[in-house]
Amino acid sequence: MAAVPKPLGELAVWLVTGSQHLYGGDVLSAVDEHARRIAAALDAAEAVPVRVTGAGVVTTPDAIRRLCLDASADDACVGVIAWMHTFSPAKMWIAGLSALRKPLLHLHTQFNRDLPWAEIDMDFMNLNQSAHGDRELGFLLTRMRLPRTTVVGHWQDPHVAARVGAWARAACALHEARRLRVVRFGDNMRQVAVTEGDKVEAQLRLGVCVDGYGVGELAERVRGTDGAVVDRLVREYGERYAVVPELRPGGARHESLRDAARIEAGLRAFLEEREALAFTDTFEDLGDLPQLPGIGVQRLMADGYGFGAEGDWKTAVLLRMLKVAATGLPGGTSFMEDYTYHLAPDGPKVLGAHMLEVCPSIAAGRPRCEIHPLAIGGKPDPVRLVFTAAPGPAIVVSLLDLGERFRLLANEVEVVLPDGDLPRLPVARAAWIPKPDLAVAAESWLIAGGSHHTVLTQALGVDVLDDLAEMAGIELVVIDAGTTVSALRKELRWNQAYHRLAGGL
Repeated sequence: MAAVPKPLGELAVWLVTGSQHLYGGDVLSAVDEHARRIAAALDAAEAVPVRVTGAGVVTTPDAIRRLCLDASADDACVGVIAWMHTFSPAKMWIAGLSALRKPLLHLHTQFNRDLPWAEIDMDFMNLNQSAHGDRELGFLLTRMRLPRTTVVGHWQDPHVAARVGAWARAACALHEARRLRVVRFGDNMRQVAVTEGDKVEAQLRLGVCVDGYGVGELAERVRGTDGAVVDRLVREYGERYAVVPELRPGGARHESLRDAARIEAGLRAFLEEREALAFTDTFEDLGDLPQLPGIGVQRLMADGYGFGAEGDWKTAVLLRMLKVAATGLPGGTSFMEDYTYHLAPDGPKVLGAHMLEVCPSIAAGRPRCEIHPLAIGGKPDPVRLVFTAAPGPAIVVSLLDLGERFRLLANEVEVVLPDGDLPRLPVARAAWIPKPDLAVAAESWLIAGGSHHTVLTQALGVDVLDDLAEMAGIELVVIDAGTTVSALRKELRWNQAYHRLAGGL
């Protein structure tokens, strides 16, 4: 059977099946055949974005340990799925699970969906006892305090494939973070608190490496951009976007468009040379750049790069991680900022935007390429893409450094079209209605310490964040349709006590 194309097909998860020698060779042969069929079915499932590799049946402590070491060392393996077809004494798993450095999913399924009531005998019971064996493994995982995702249901159920797929996307996001390099041009915006953070702890917890560079190095790379590259980008802008007349060739401000293209080319080359897939800048440190990077940043985000404005490396990391997790899914994912409110009694909503840098992956139509004044930064007017986000369900997510831990904070929202055309707002924007409503969502966001910088994604749901937080050992707080301020306040206090105890003295 031909391999099913996968959006993240260069990566894989391993399905390992537990048993023991007690039941004899015939049973182990059946277990192996069943495990192969389950792995093949999950591999063929459209909902699972990575390859699913059958890693075989393990029956001894040494085999389990060796498999876990191999999975941990394989750069293409992003996680391990464990399933106990029969009973597998869990003490055999201690050494292997202690060595495993990849996310773990405990799949609680069984090969047969229906019981053949009239034919069941003890041979059948001994072969098909996942209800028995998985409880043994579940106890050990709890006893070892190992983070994992548990999925329950028959392996042919679409719900099971969807849950495995969400977990695999989270595992890919964590895999990306563990090798991610972030380029930080300049420092944090002066005196801003929430965009600061502990980069050492981020590398210990997530694996991400944040490196600082002077903006002068970028400016030098921009100045050295070949004119032919600029010409190509200008043509591409004209093909992909509705470029206003003053920016087109022969227009009064066409040179500003060429400057923007030069910045994009230099920025892209700088990142590629350093194998960095996320970056930040700040309008307070532009050096010799001819304008604040606008369209170039937007286009890099559309190509999957993470970005954070004003030195916000945490949001740059989060955006890149969620871009990877969303690979192949409909809907965009963008850097965002809660900017202002519409507080009318008949429909309160948030208007999100930024000075320039919103990703066109969330655009409702063809973006317009425009140039407008910018009152900050002290540079000539920057070129940017202007558009309105497509309506539909989404989540806005913030990554916070609370000193003793990281917190993921998410709010489920409904992106809507603005009540008017916004003809004088010269930036990309998104309007949304937070759940359960603006008043409760905003109060909850504030008491949870949520940032004004976020990632807005219409491609992912909270299930991926839930799995990601579990894998990374960080806190997740969700504001949704069922949230009340009183309950959230209690949750935050309980979480604080838990993470303080879990972190040790």
